[in-house]
Amino acid sequence: MELKEILHYPRLDSVLMVEKVIYDTSGTYTKKQLWERLPKKMMYQTFSVIIDYLLYAGRIAVDSEGKIAWIWNPKLVEHYLKKKHLAWKG
Repeated sequence: MELKEILHYPRLDSVLMVEKVIYDTSGTYTKKQLWERLPKKMMYQTFSVIIDYLLYAGRIAVDSEGKIAWIWNPKLVEHYLKKKHLAWKG
């Protein structure tokens, strides 16, 4: 993750709002289109910090057209972590 000078760090409620919009519209909109459809306005730089975080955390992905999709599935991860033959080898 590239370090940048950040003017305004997002609050938790802002991160959750962006996550919900992405989850509800997964794969439909580009970054700018998502920002325009947020229920509350926020600085674009703050929105970009949230998108960078979600990409880094593996919760979202961007396709070749620039559309953002929700990919995080904790129930599926939990399901596979319970399988002994799929144990983590370090």
